[in-house]
Amino acid sequence: MKTEESVASRKPDVYRDDLPDDVFQRYMRKDVIAIDTETRGLIVHRDRLCLVQFCDDDGVVSFVRYHGNPAPNMQKLLTEQSVTKLFHFGRFDIGVLKYYLGVLTGPVWCTKIASKLVRTYTDRHSLKDLVRELLQKEMDKSDQSSDWAREDLSDSQLEYAANDVRVLVPLQRRLTELLERENRLELAKRLFAFLPTQCEMDLAGFKEIFEH
Repeated sequence: MKTEESVASRKPDVYRDDLPDDVFQRYMRKDVIAIDTETRGLIVHRDRLCLVQFCDDDGVVSFVRYHGNPAPNMQKLLTEQSVTKLFHFGRFDIGVLKYYLGVLTGPVWCTKIASKLVRTYTDRHSLKDLVRELLQKEMDKSDQSSDWAREDLSDSQLEYAANDVRVLVPLQRRLTELLERENRLELAKRLFAFLPTQCEMDLAGFKEIFEH
């Protein structure tokens, strides 16, 4: 079953290598922008960045198909301190964006970290699980493992990519309520602030640095 309410009527625009100036300015005026990435695989140094998805609180989604060319607008948006960048499992996406775009994203908010802080009754913290429980929707993840480098991305791939960012702002609102209820919002904020540093350590090859 596809998510229905999470699919806005406006079809996402697809751009090459960077956001155009008008879309960039729109996103720069927002307090929070949801972001996701699609790559050739899960090894950052090997599996190149193919697609970056953006969505604002109005559900306006934009795709950037990245081919390695300069992307000054994306770089500025990722580092703009007045705009919170919202991810699910930001540890991967922030690392990918640092490796391929050369900037460290911030400030950030991660729904997976928030989920682990408040949904301690389960070990299921995938985006699909969060959407099912907190938004009462079912997500179709069948295109998750597909070829994102192909030139003719399918409608199904584009729908999957759009839904992955459209659900993040509603999830953030719900998770914020739960963090406040459990008195863990300040702890979450400190973890979010550390996340970009963790991503730098991942890229540098450091593991378990806090262990004895």
